[in-house]
Amino acid sequence: MKTAQKNKSFTLWPYAIVFCMVCFMAYIAMFVYKAMNQDVDLVSKDYYEQEIKYQDQIERVRRTQALGDVMLNYRAEEKSILLQLPATYQGMNVTGTVTLFRPSDDKLDKQIPLQLGRDQSQLLEVGDLESGLWKVRVKFSANNEDYYTEKTIQLK
Repeated sequence: MKTAQKNKSFTLWPYAIVFCMVCFMAYIAMFVYKAMNQDVDLVSKDYYEQEIKYQDQIERVRRTQALGDVMLNYRAEEKSILLQLPATYQGMNVTGTVTLFRPSDDKLDKQIPLQLGRDQSQLLEVGDLESGLWKVRVKFSANNEDYYTEKTIQLK
């Protein structure tokens, strides 16, 4: 009679194992769904065209370094970036743009015209930008030569 009572006893273990498996499968399905709906963009829209012109970019960077480094100093307390060209550009007609590039979201990119003062500097206000990683790209020309520099900053 003891064996008959053992066979009629009820246990929750099979149900618990099935429940855990169903929860795990639901978690994996939710993870796959979120991964498939993640917005994955290239760094820029015209990536391949930029890649072809990369040798020109290397030449611009070399010319910039030969005349002196362009200083880009982020001031967290003032929420500004100070752009300072070296004295070798003094007296040259310098024109160009400053691009504030957000690698994680191209919709936040901002382009500012280069407007240098007498001391070859420009103060860029960045208080309206989101905190995070930004690349400050300065592309300018002087005396019919193109120049380029870039610096990565962390806005707080």
